[in-house]
Amino acid sequence: MRTYHVTTFGCQMNEHDSERMRGMLDSLGYEEVAEREDAALILFNTCSIREAADNRFLAHLGQAKRLKSDDPTRVVGVGGCWAQSVKEEVFRRFPFVDVAFGPGQIHRLAEFLTADSIDAHGRFLMRDAGREPECAQGAQGARAEAGRGYFEFEGFAGHLPMKRAREFQAWLQISQGCNCVCSYCIVPSTRGREQSRPPGELLAEVERLAADGVLEVTLLGQNVNAYGRDLPRDERVTFAELLRAVDAIPGIRRIRYTSPHPKDIREDVIRAHAECEALCEHIHLPLQSGSSRILKAMRRTYNRERYLDRVAQIREHVPDCALTTDIIVGFPGESEEDFQATLDVVSEVAYDSAYTFVYSPRRGTEAAELPDQVPHPVKVERMERLVALVQERARERAERFVGRAMEVLVEGPSRTDPARLRGRTTHNKTVNFDGTAEPGDIVEVEITAATSMTLNGQERLLSRVG
Repeated sequence: MRTYHVTTFGCQMNEHDSERMRGMLDSLGYEEVAEREDAALILFNTCSIREAADNRFLAHLGQAKRLKSDDPTRVVGVGGCWAQSVKEEVFRRFPFVDVAFGPGQIHRLAEFLTADSIDAHGRFLMRDAGREPECAQGAQGARAEAGRGYFEFEGFAGHLPMKRAREFQAWLQISQGCNCVCSYCIVPSTRGREQSRPPGELLAEVERLAADGVLEVTLLGQNVNAYGRDLPRDERVTFAELLRAVDAIPGIRRIRYTSPHPKDIREDVIRAHAECEALCEHIHLPLQSGSSRILKAMRRTYNRERYLDRVAQIREHVPDCALTTDIIVGFPGESEEDFQATLDVVSEVAYDSAYTFVYSPRRGTEAAELPDQVPHPVKVERMERLVALVQERARERAERFVGRAMEVLVEGPSRTDPARLRGRTTHNKTVNFDGTAEPGDIVEVEITAATSMTLNGQERLLSRVG
């Protein structure tokens, strides 16, 4: 049996892509193994949004190089955004890599692993038996004497087989790429411009998922709520209309989506949260900075006032909605006054949680060339203050759940105490609780305590929901 191991870095879109890779490999007769050293095929699905992701991946890639040295019949494959970002040099810098592909070329992995790449004994024929390597970029730099590279977007991975991490939860890729030109972001160069999948195709996939027992579906896109604007006029639907159509499919109990852009959070989307039964009471609303001056330098196309107006609309229509966000600390030119503006927004909005990042320059982005780069010690000190405030306000927000009976979708055992259970509320809050439920059950849990990150509780007897 040919074996494989997949390591995933980065966002939910990468998690979705990895599930497609696993499903495809299983359908080709491969068997997944838990340890990388036991795999004949070592795959990495990579992220290149921040420098830390690059560094973590390169450390893992070093181990793959050692394993391949021990057994030259192993195949090493690298997919995802990092591979796309260094496509012109991946084989030159890492000659032990056999295949590299971008996010729009996942199906090419199966092409690489076809029968003519395997000998009669089931061993990989390395470097494709000396055949001229292929690369969408031609002979100029993106290919070496060995290996294959596939980088031009050819299609969505939605038609590929899927091996889900949990049978009752599924990702649904509704779009690919981004038309925004944020000065710090590498996504447009790794994922390309926005392309939406036809709504009929999406709804048919959701119907299949529901028939397969999926209860919760998460809609994915780099700018998910810009969905549909590039579709032919006779197929065009808005993101809010798509949400309502998914909500109408029997069997789907929860709908989530990520990642939206504040400029595209319109009132019709907010009203959908108030009116659609399955649409969760949670909106991720990336702030990035509370300073209008820095937002302009970031090319975010909204200012502080417009952002806070969106928050006010959400609070008006969905008062109990959980709000989460992304914040970048130390963007070039960020003064203490700019940073204080961010703290002020965090205090005012009172996020349920926040993903906070120290700014790191990305090759090929406008921000990497900007003057007035903030010294690293200043970034670290500001990050400490930000995290402390986020946690303080999140803890205060979480207290509103104590004493309430919350509907929880059980995901498995608690990570801190295997004797307890773990699940999530519709507000996307993790709950650790005592009970007898099974993964995939939806139960009522009485919340007894709260921290900034998690809730604690007790399952109510005979509390199965639906």
